[in-house]
Amino acid sequence: MRFRLNEITPKRIHDAVLRRVNDIPDALSWQGSKRAKDNRMRLADYRDIHLGQRCFVMANGPSLGNMDLMTLAGEFTFSMNRAYILYPQWGFTPSYYVCINELVLEQFADDISRLEMPRFVNFNRRHCFAGKRDEPMYLRVGLGLEDRFCGDVTGTMSSGGTVTFASLQLAYFMGFKEVVLVGLDHSFVEKGVPNSTEVRQQARDESHCHPDYFPQGIKWQLPDLYRSELAYATARRAFEADGRRIIDATVNGKCAVFEKVDFSQFLQAP
Repeated sequence: MRFRLNEITPKRIHDAVLRRVNDIPDALSWQGSKRAKDNRMRLADYRDIHLGQRCFVMANGPSLGNMDLMTLAGEFTFSMNRAYILYPQWGFTPSYYVCINELVLEQFADDISRLEMPRFVNFNRRHCFAGKRDEPMYLRVGLGLEDRFCGDVTGTMSSGGTVTFASLQLAYFMGFKEVVLVGLDHSFVEKGVPNSTEVRQQARDESHCHPDYFPQGIKWQLPDLYRSELAYATARRAFEADGRRIIDATVNGKCAVFEKVDFSQFLQAP
């Protein structure tokens, strides 16, 4: 089951119902609007564009600070959410950017609009980018009770409770045969009810790859690690059923779903 019984509260049920009611206009627009149709055509251009190749999906855990990421400058890479604040430190700009979290999109749309690589963001926050230069591409994130792996992102996809799962679906759609995960620490300092929204009180963000990743006063959501593990398992099964693989090169990562490899040795392998 996606939900632990002790986490199902009246408030979570109320919020889930309200989200689905509020999502009806977005669902109708995704099916019928010209903007959505044009967007799906843009997405379709990325189908199998990297057939048989390798990519790195860069999650945003603190372990990224213990890695020499300059070695990824010549690789295909996905970055997510607020990782762009580290691009100068990395010394390269990742190939793709992904963000489906509504709070990140609402609070940092201006930053995201200035990014120069192809960007994929949540369709339900398209108003945050209306009238901005070089509009991003939109992903339709559904609100089903079960997270399913979607191999065709021109349709409706699941979030799996984490942007990393969305990135894995994009990587599959683009045809990548091998996906290497880094920065998937799968561990957070903060504890509480999964998906609950909080205003960050701490001066430093100890759960992400930069102390100002989610700075003090910013709204963010507590992670749902259990849900993401279930989603990751569906991603692994989908890749392996198609003769592909996902491997985890995170330094001291806590996620047990994927095959583990040593990052430095992996890059040196022929």
